[in-house]
Amino acid sequence: MATPSQFDNDTFSLARQHLADFVTATARRLSAHGGRLLEVGPQERSLVRESFTNFAVDTFDIVDTYKPTLVGDITKHNDFIADSTYDCVVCMEVIEHTLNPFEAVKEIRRILKDGGHLLISAPLNWRIHGPIPDCWRITEHGWKALLRDFDIETIDSLESPGRELFPIRYNVLAKCNKEKRVEDHELAFRYI
Repeated sequence: MATPSQFDNDTFSLARQHLADFVTATARRLSAHGGRLLEVGPQERSLVRESFTNFAVDTFDIVDTYKPTLVGDITKHNDFIADSTYDCVVCMEVIEHTLNPFEAVKEIRRILKDGGHLLISAPLNWRIHGPIPDCWRITEHGWKALLRDFDIETIDSLESPGRELFPIRYNVLAKCNKEKRVEDHELAFRYI
């Protein structure tokens, strides 16, 4: 069985703090909004519930191990959730474990209200990890393609020490835009 590298051990707490700072700062930013929030794959973590105190929080997971409010597959159409139900969806450190991240984003967009917010994150320069499967790593350009029909407000990266252009992880804040339909040829990327 493989063991985490020294790099992973050295950067683990940085990555966790980066995620926590993003969640708490975004919760403060959205505190005036309130409403309904869905946290996808929270396991036993409570940071979102503790930070988004003016939101009614539902939890969603593919298994009932951690007793989520709702059990389903975020990459599928979940009939038990109506269109435009949530004001905010939080999907932190989950998307890399889905088999089809594009379908996951499509379902998240369906259940978000127009103008609702999505907080989403994933590692980039990080080891394969559980829960299995760990399928994807998403670059800055990948986030723009994946979230093409959202208005991206923030792409927040944690840079790898001593290695530019290979961030440890990304946090993204995006606003749901139900009218937006971006074709491949319309995508624009930052030149590096």
